[in-house]
Amino acid sequence: RTHDESAGVAAPSKNLNTGFTHFPSARQMYAHLREITKPGGEFVVHNFVGVINDFSVEASLVETELFPRGALEFYTKKNMGWDFTQEENDTWYLAERGGEQGDYRDGMPEKIANVIDCLQNEPLSKRAVIPIPFSSEGSKTVDWKLQGQNKCCRELHLYLEDGKLKCTGIVRMQNANIFVKNIHFFATLVNHVASELGVQVGEYTHWISHLCHDRSATSC
Repeated sequence: RTHDESAGVAAPSKNLNTGFTHFPSARQMYAHLREITKPGGEFVVHNFVGVINDFSVEASLVETELFPRGALEFYTKKNMGWDFTQEENDTWYLAERGGEQGDYRDGMPEKIANVIDCLQNEPLSKRAVIPIPFSSEGSKTVDWKLQGQNKCCRELHLYLEDGKLKCTGIVRMQNANIFVKNIHFFATLVNHVASELGVQVGEYTHWISHLCHDRSATSC
């Protein structure tokens, strides 16, 4: 299909995310996540769901002491599967910013290409999914003791609704102080796909099973 044909096709729908808390941008959601996990340590919030209305890349760039702009852009570039220099790696890579659990690079360009192909050829599809469970092994080899097999972000579900590309992210474990890294990557990915499809970006829905303040909690 052409871009115009894809953009004009959408299934009749009802989006129940209207019932969840909506945040103008990632900045407000970040502040909320930090606030509700303030006790810190082992304190955990289960089953958080929230919606970000403005999911543009710039609105999703939230600088913190741990993640200045350069670090956010480096990690997003890395996780998108884009090229980066050794100098960038030496400047911005820190274990405190997430190790194997937060490395989503493996196969990402192919996964993104699959989503674009899916929605270009079948805009009504419910199969436009970015899976991020493992780096290379399959689910039968899962081992809770290995960080690389226990990715924090699990899947991104992309779909067309109201002429816009929308996304729901499923996150196993979210450290509030790492949220800004994840959300900048997700926004970059969704906006890249939308550009290829020739459509605007709609809201983003963020599902978290386990939410803690930082990486000090056990077995994040």
